[in-house]
Amino acid sequence: MSSHHFVKEGQEPALIIANGQPCSETLMHELLEWSPFIVVLDGALQKALNLGIKFDVVLGDFDYTDIRSIQAIIPPDTQIIHVPDQNKTDLEKGLEFLIEREIPAVNIVWATGKRSDHYINNIGTLARYHSKINMVMLDDHSKIFAIDSGFKKHKNKGDNFSLIPLNEVTNISTSNLDWNLNNSDLKFPYSTSSSNKVSTTDFVSVTFDSGFLLAMECNDLD
Repeated sequence: MSSHHFVKEGQEPALIIANGQPCSETLMHELLEWSPFIVVLDGALQKALNLGIKFDVVLGDFDYTDIRSIQAIIPPDTQIIHVPDQNKTDLEKGLEFLIEREIPAVNIVWATGKRSDHYINNIGTLARYHSKINMVMLDDHSKIFAIDSGFKKHKNKGDNFSLIPLNEVTNISTSNLDWNLNNSDLKFPYSTSSSNKVSTTDFVSVTFDSGFLLAMECNDLD
């Protein structure tokens, strides 16, 4: 597995490989094919090397190993970014690294599954950094991203489309869903719009007044 890096940097999202549940080779190949800049978080380093993934940066606090050991196993042109701050997760550090480079968008993979505490915190990270960089978190069954009011996306009839609030989201209205919201409020964990579906092959739209709202496009296919 590798990355061709033939897309001009800035045209397509960067890729962060985190340390959750690995995805299928099919999804990873697809992401690598279109990712001009790849960051591996240090907890995923050995797995990425075992899969033959070519990456530009390995980043983290390296609390389980030392820099010289890493230098011995990665290509010499790979950048090592040591960020020892224990008040931030490695995913947060990776996002801040991309933001400093003025990279506008990133796909995040291997950030779900395995440890639930990491998974839940990673989901919250989508909201915390939403105003600074466009993020999509992917695994074999889900595509998760924060949205702003005025969101609009073309979807196919029957597609699953869930709206999950991360706090209180007020005055939500939607169009082209089987169970549309009309000036409704959602508040986690008491009310969500989970397992909704697209009514017709057309645009889905979402507006709301305040709060952090996630869209989840999920499927049960193996």
